Amino acid sequence: MLDVMIRAITSVLTLYMMAILLRWSAPWIEFDVHSQRWRWIPRITDPLFEWLRRVLPPMGPMDFAPLAALFIVWLVRAVSWRILVGVQLGG
Repeated sequence: MLDVMIRAITSVLTLYMMAILLRWSAPWIEFDVHSQRWRWIPRITDPLFEWLRRVLPPMGPMDFAPLAALFIVWLVRAVSWRILVGVQLGG
């Protein structure tokens, strides 16, 4: 049962990281994330981006919120995986 939970958490966080990457690279690859079909991507990524834009200091014309979000989600995924695998192994 714990194995299923580990896979579910890491899968959800990996999919969220992919959504962040798609949202970040969309202007460069001319991908319209505001179209009817893809409107859910900004809905799930923008709250984290907006919070990070308030927390991070201004850094000129570059927006580092997507990069910081990607790093934070990756870190949460790595730490949660370590904790859950440690619990599963009895450590």
